[in-house]
Amino acid sequence: MIKQLIESSQLFGTNAPFVEELYENYLENPGSVSDEWRSYFDALQNTPGNGRDVAHNPIINAFAEMAKRGPVRTVVETGSDQKQVSVLQLINAHRFLGTRWAQLDPLKRTERPEISELELSHYGFTEAHLNESFNTGSFHGLPGDRATLREILDAVRQTYCSTIGAEYMYITDIGEKRWIQARLEPVRGKPAFKAEHQRRILERLTAAETLERYLHTKYVGQKRFSLEGGESTIVAMDELVRVAGRNGVQEIVVGMAHRGRLNVLVNTLGKAPSMLFSEFEGKAAADLSAGDVKYHMGFSSDVMTEGGPVHLTLAFNPSHLEIVNPVVEGSVYARQTRRGENGKAQVIPVLIHGDAAVAGQGVNQEMLNFAQTRGYGTGGTIHIVVNNQIGFTTSDPRDYRSSLYCTDIFKMAEAPIFHVNGDDPEAVAFIMELAVEYRQQFQKDVVIDIVCYRKLGHNEADEPMVTQPLMYKKIAKHPGTRKLYADKLTQLGVMKDGEPDQFIKDYRAALDKGELLSNPVLSDFKRQYAQDWGPYNGKPYTDQCDTTVPMAELKRLTEALTTTPAGFTLHPRVKKIIDDRKAMGAGELPLDWGMGENLAYASLVVQGFGVRLSGEDVGRGTFFHRHAALHDQNRDEWHNGTFYPLKSIREGQAPFYCYDSVLSEEAVLAFEYGYASAEPNQLVIWEAQFGDFANGAQVVLDQFISSGEAKWGRQCGLVMMLPHGYEGQGPEHSSARIERYMQLCAEHNMEVCIPSNPSQIFHLLRRQAVRKLRKPLVIITPKSLLRHKDAISSLDDLSKGTFQTVIGEVEQLDANKVKRVLLCSGKIYYELLAHRRANNIDDIAIVRMEQLYPFPADAMAAEVNKYPNAKEVVWVQEEPRNQGVWYWLASRHHLDSNLSVDHKFLLVARPAAASPAVGYYAKHNAQQKAVIENAFGEIKA
Repeated sequence: MIKQLIESSQLFGTNAPFVEELYENYLENPGSVSDEWRSYFDALQNTPGNGRDVAHNPIINAFAEMAKRGPVRTVVETGSDQKQVSVLQLINAHRFLGTRWAQLDPLKRTERPEISELELSHYGFTEAHLNESFNTGSFHGLPGDRATLREILDAVRQTYCSTIGAEYMYITDIGEKRWIQARLEPVRGKPAFKAEHQRRILERLTAAETLERYLHTKYVGQKRFSLEGGESTIVAMDELVRVAGRNGVQEIVVGMAHRGRLNVLVNTLGKAPSMLFSEFEGKAAADLSAGDVKYHMGFSSDVMTEGGPVHLTLAFNPSHLEIVNPVVEGSVYARQTRRGENGKAQVIPVLIHGDAAVAGQGVNQEMLNFAQTRGYGTGGTIHIVVNNQIGFTTSDPRDYRSSLYCTDIFKMAEAPIFHVNGDDPEAVAFIMELAVEYRQQFQKDVVIDIVCYRKLGHNEADEPMVTQPLMYKKIAKHPGTRKLYADKLTQLGVMKDGEPDQFIKDYRAALDKGELLSNPVLSDFKRQYAQDWGPYNGKPYTDQCDTTVPMAELKRLTEALTTTPAGFTLHPRVKKIIDDRKAMGAGELPLDWGMGENLAYASLVVQGFGVRLSGEDVGRGTFFHRHAALHDQNRDEWHNGTFYPLKSIREGQAPFYCYDSVLSEEAVLAFEYGYASAEPNQLVIWEAQFGDFANGAQVVLDQFISSGEAKWGRQCGLVMMLPHGYEGQGPEHSSARIERYMQLCAEHNMEVCIPSNPSQIFHLLRRQAVRKLRKPLVIITPKSLLRHKDAISSLDDLSKGTFQTVIGEVEQLDANKVKRVLLCSGKIYYELLAHRRANNIDDIAIVRMEQLYPFPADAMAAEVNKYPNAKEVVWVQEEPRNQGVWYWLASRHHLDSNLSVDHKFLLVARPAAASPAVGYYAKHNAQQKAVIENAFGEIKA
């Protein structure tokens, strides 16, 4: 069969890509092709003078020549055919490995490694072969389809071994690889910029360098995390904005850590230098309760490009470096969603990394893993690595990463990676243009690794010679990228003598005035898709709202929630749940938690509030209670096998999004924070599979959710649902670590609630969306309580009720007879109630604290004061005494300050423990029994 194919001229017409793809598959995995093809390809490899093939695409051209000569031989003899194949192997060896010989380091500290596949001798060639002519295959860098070996070698080395090192041959899609080759190879990695463009590049380099040196002398010793040595970053950013605007982009959201941040703020986003100087001098407005250091601050502006105005946003970021990246992705996703089907083309995320952090911090792997998923993919991110070849004080590659390049992590997402020498700003600009166009064309991530250096220490007070003496001797002798490029343009006649120095003087003069030399910012531009946060500003948390829904509407919503498409086959257990929900809507059964929650979502989407629900297994619900996603038992989800009733409640409703997330907490929670921070008109919820899974996202809680408003003035209505309850599932599946959230509570920064019945979760979720207040909400949700026979509500509770921060005693007790009041939250309430009923106790009242923060002091005091003879107020919790709510309550005096002097404030809890819960089921039961019994017995203070 192969003989017939090779002898067929049609094979080398429109069918040529078929053979090319077969060969590329063979190179990746010889077992992936048939035995006949493998034997043929093996023959090409095992020929005298031929080393191990490093893979190539244009083998098809060699096949064409061989086809003219008849059948395939089992062994290919040395001759013109084999030499032609070897030339094509040489070309592709440079496509694969040329970056190893590329001139990337401005400090020139490393010698060129020995790579035999890049040497002529590896293929049996000598100097005598240099003038022989060969077919150039798919290589674009030479005129015509034939050239001498000398011309081919010069072309591939100029393209792949100069100041650009391209890594892309691992990409699966052949079309993407061809696209990159068609842009790199014709110009051999050397753009032909016009003089005007070159002058602009020098102006940007001048702006970057001069700002840093100006700040260094004006504010001696103050931290700014200088960009000196990496000034080409500003060239890259300038090119990014211009090319993106030309390609239809209308918004760019940037995330970066502190290195070079002030430079980007001034020279890319157009922040007035006078504003920056005020921050250095401590004169900036202090209208936030905490504020933040200047190199963490965000900014936004509108700039004009030849393609129209582009809105630029630099996200606020703490010193946790890469954690801002998924926050940016979430913000971008929200902005794209707001724009509709063209959103991914019009809004792009840009992330600027440090070389040590991008390889060292795991949040990047989490983020790359969801980069192409439905609920989190933003259509490709442009990554810029400011690679100053030193991680804080660690520059020995044996110590700070295990891979060859710091960018190797991006290969998991099949993102092309372009390493560029920072001393070649034209190459930086050229690659940025390619990167923007690639992202727009293929909607995938792309990476630009600017290999540069750090002129000063980690901060301006640091002395780098202590740890990197030889490196910094070279840096001290380096004239700087701006000087090198200015000299080049002067030699080329693009600049006159003295002009580069005049650029510096002009920029310094502008800085002295506190102004930009050229101000691209549009001061009066009104964006079509700008989000108005005005209605939410300055609202007190005590504002009330109506969360009721009319009874008739609840019944209509129930009908929509329980109707599935014709022919849709539900699992028997799910069908029972749906049938029960129909009965609940008809008033025949009391509402359970899942029904209360789904009715909250349904009522919101018809009221105009979108709902976004994400997390691990949120569609079904980890504990089989939600069923917002229904699965046909006869069709998979790729063939309309998944149905979301909440998407079909009513025509014209607001959107409902439900995404089972990747197995990640840190990046996904950060993403949802970013999304909610950019979209106040949607109820955005992240649910942990178990509450303690949020442990893996602690930095998001500490640096964004709890403190983002105090530091940066950023409002966010994100909801976190954290399943919690001591039910004998061991240390990792019991506690949501409530104590951690309580410790973070201050300045009315967020709310922490533990609802205990379906009505409460219904009104709480509705309150979060309807009320004109955007604060993070932490909901400690139940597990076994989801189907507890007493944790029920009625439709009347939904149509007439409200969220109760405190729920008082529900049974008719003689108030004068009550001697003790138990305060508690969550599941333990029902266990206390059951014990009291079983033992006919009538002198102890039970009060539920449904909102822990902001603390409902008045409501709590009102309930306790109903019992004039109750001298003991007892906080009862399942958690060990050193965990849970107790220490927060006691240390803040929330109860003491609202109780009379006659009250004794006591605790019932598990003994203090290092672990959240025991792993032995029998021991768990004994502890739980003791907590309940102690609450009704004698309590030692």
